[in-house]
Amino acid sequence: MKSPVHRCRDVDHGRGQAAAGDGAGLNCLQSEQRIPISKDVITSSSASAMWFIRDACGIVCAVITWLLVLYAEFVVLFVMLLPSKNLTYSIVNGTLFNTLAFLALASHLRAMCTDPGAVPKGNATKEYIESLQLKPGQVVYKCPKCCSIKPDRAHHCSVCKRCIRKMDHHCPWVNNCVGENNQKYFVLFTMYIALISLHALVMVVFHFLYCFEDDWTKCSSFSPPATVILLILLCFEGLLFLIFTSVMFGTQVHSICTDETGIERLKGETGKWGKIPCWEAMQAAFGGPLSLSWCSPFAGLSCKKSPPEHVIVPQGEIVKEDIIEIPLN
Repeated sequence: MKSPVHRCRDVDHGRGQAAAGDGAGLNCLQSEQRIPISKDVITSSSASAMWFIRDACGIVCAVITWLLVLYAEFVVLFVMLLPSKNLTYSIVNGTLFNTLAFLALASHLRAMCTDPGAVPKGNATKEYIESLQLKPGQVVYKCPKCCSIKPDRAHHCSVCKRCIRKMDHHCPWVNNCVGENNQKYFVLFTMYIALISLHALVMVVFHFLYCFEDDWTKCSSFSPPATVILLILLCFEGLLFLIFTSVMFGTQVHSICTDETGIERLKGETGKWGKIPCWEAMQAAFGGPLSLSWCSPFAGLSCKKSPPEHVIVPQGEIVKEDIIEIPLN
């Protein structure tokens, strides 16, 4: 196993760095058949296994996210809905808000605890590369940080310390990368947070109008100053998260439709793969044809315990080269 281009290092994104190398390396790469291996050849060790990133900043941000949603629940229920004299208004809005909040937290949990598409760590051995049975002239790329063979469109995350397939970005609010396997849950999380933020803002406006017309001491079980402070804080929180999550939701849908992740757009890696149509990309991201399962963070969950599909990585020494060419002979 040899590499005629061992000086062309692929630090983060393979072909982009190699193409920007020195003249000798570029000429060498142009003369060979550079066909990166796909995700079907190299997969994560277990797509269904529990996944959790032990990052202090991410854990704190995830806890803050849940606390903010619980605060909104508290204000909506105990400040606005329960003291209301209109029972129908309270039941309808309470049911709607709690349903959306539950779906938002469930989506957050799925986005946080789902393997985003991690490539097996430390599989860049001569024995493993030979076991792939690649064609002569093909080129594979090794990540120098996690010593794994990188599929096409995979990038290394310094927080997860793994290469992630179709990595869009690392989001501290879900304490995970947004990648090929959990992008749907991240999209649902931003959508449901935006919806409960909008719903909370509408209810705050109606509650203020109701309190101005009626006695402040009768429109809430709290004192008037406490009621005003709680409502203003909820209004500020709802407005902030409505703007933020709406932008994130639109960005993610645009990335799916254009078949181009955020990191690929940032690094200028566009046009280096065969893009699929928008509707086909949406079906691939959300797990099938248009149905109610698109809006469910529980789609794909099963109570049955399936055996883990481990990828057998042959033991051996990690290859030194970052770009490995399969010999023609």
